[in-house]
Amino acid sequence: MKLSRDLFLGFVKLHILHHAGREPVYGMWLIEELGRHGYRLSPGTLYPILHGLEQERLLACETRVVAGKSRKYYHLTSAGCVALREGRNKASELIKEIE
Repeated sequence: MKLSRDLFLGFVKLHILHHAGREPVYGMWLIEELGRHGYRLSPGTLYPILHGLEQERLLACETRVVAGKSRKYYHLTSAGCVALREGRNKASELIKEIE
Protein backbone atom coordinates (compact mmCIF):
# COMPACT_ATOMS: atom_id res chain seq x y z
CA MET A 1 0.00 0.00 0.00
CA LYS A 2 1.41 3.37 -0.97
CA LEU A 3 0.95 6.14 1.59
CA SER A 4 -0.72 9.30 0.37
CA ARG A 5 1.58 12.28 -0.08
CA ASP A 6 -0.06 14.24 2.76
CA LEU A 7 0.28 11.37 5.23
CA PHE A 8 3.87 10.75 4.14
CA LEU A 9 4.76 14.44 4.54
CA GLY A 10 3.24 14.50 8.01
CA PHE A 11 5.57 11.69 9.10
CA VAL A 12 8.53 13.43 7.47
CA LYS A 13 7.75 16.75 9.19
CA LEU A 14 7.48 15.08 12.58
CA HIS A 15 10.78 13.31 11.97
CA ILE A 16 12.44 16.61 10.99
CA LEU A 17 11.13 18.32 14.12
CA HIS A 18 12.43 15.44 16.23
CA HIS A 19 15.96 15.71 14.86
CA ALA A 20 16.04 19.52 14.88
CA GLY A 21 15.07 19.33 18.55
CA ARG A 22 18.09 17.20 19.33
CA GLU A 23 20.68 19.32 17.48
CA PRO A 24 20.85 21.74 14.55
CA VAL A 25 20.46 19.87 11.25
CA TYR A 26 21.06 20.68 7.61
CA GLY A 27 19.36 19.49 4.44
CA MET A 28 21.69 16.83 3.09
CA TRP A 29 22.12 15.29 6.55
CA LEU A 30 18.33 15.09 6.82
CA ILE A 31 18.04 13.48 3.38
CA GLU A 32 20.52 10.80 4.46
CA GLU A 33 18.94 10.31 7.89
CA LEU A 34 15.41 10.08 6.53
CA GLY A 35 16.70 7.69 3.85
CA ARG A 36 17.89 5.33 6.63
CA HIS A 37 14.25 5.19 7.73
CA GLY A 38 12.89 4.48 4.26
CA TYR A 39 11.98 8.03 3.27
CA ARG A 40 13.41 8.83 -0.16
CA LEU A 41 13.45 12.60 -0.52
CA SER A 42 15.07 14.78 -3.12
CA PRO A 43 16.35 18.26 -2.28
CA GLY A 44 13.42 19.58 -4.33
CA THR A 45 11.04 17.95 -1.86
CA LEU A 46 12.94 18.51 1.39
CA TYR A 47 13.86 22.17 1.09
CA PRO A 48 10.28 23.40 0.55
CA ILE A 49 9.30 21.40 3.66
CA LEU A 50 12.09 23.04 5.67
CA HIS A 51 11.12 26.49 4.38
CA GLY A 52 7.47 25.83 5.25
CA LEU A 53 8.37 24.74 8.80
CA GLU A 54 10.47 27.89 9.07
CA GLN A 55 7.57 30.06 7.84
CA GLU A 56 5.34 28.40 10.45
CA ARG A 57 8.02 29.39 12.99
CA LEU A 58 8.54 25.77 14.02
CA LEU A 59 12.15 25.89 12.84
CA ALA A 60 14.69 28.68 12.83
CA CYS A 61 17.61 28.82 10.44
CA GLU A 62 21.18 30.02 10.77
CA THR A 63 23.86 30.04 8.11
CA ARG A 64 27.30 28.66 8.93
CA VAL A 65 30.37 28.45 6.73
CA VAL A 66 31.63 24.87 6.53
CA ALA A 67 34.70 24.05 4.40
CA GLY A 68 34.35 27.43 2.69
CA LYS A 69 30.69 26.91 1.78
CA SER A 70 27.54 28.34 3.32
CA ARG A 71 25.28 25.76 4.92
CA LYS A 72 21.89 26.42 6.51
CA TYR A 73 21.30 24.75 9.86
CA TYR A 74 17.80 24.39 11.26
CA HIS A 75 16.88 24.11 14.91
CA LEU A 76 13.62 23.80 16.77
CA THR A 77 11.93 26.93 18.10
CA SER A 78 9.76 27.06 21.21
CA ALA A 79 6.67 26.76 18.98
CA GLY A 80 8.36 23.79 17.31
CA CYS A 81 8.85 22.16 20.72
CA VAL A 82 5.13 22.48 21.37
CA ALA A 83 4.29 21.09 17.92
CA LEU A 84 6.70 18.19 18.40
CA ARG A 85 5.23 17.35 21.81
CA GLU A 86 1.69 17.45 20.39
CA GLY A 87 2.78 15.37 17.39
CA ARG A 88 4.37 12.75 19.63
CA ASN A 89 1.23 12.57 21.75
CA LYS A 90 -1.00 12.17 18.69
CA ALA A 91 1.32 9.55 17.18
CA SER A 92 1.40 7.59 20.45
CA GLU A 93 -2.38 7.76 20.73
CA LEU A 94 -2.77 6.54 17.15
CA ILE A 95 -0.30 3.66 17.59
CA LYS A 96 -2.13 2.47 20.71
CA GLU A 97 -5.45 2.59 18.85
CA ILE A 98 -4.34 0.74 15.72
CA GLU A 99 -2.23 -1.97 17.37
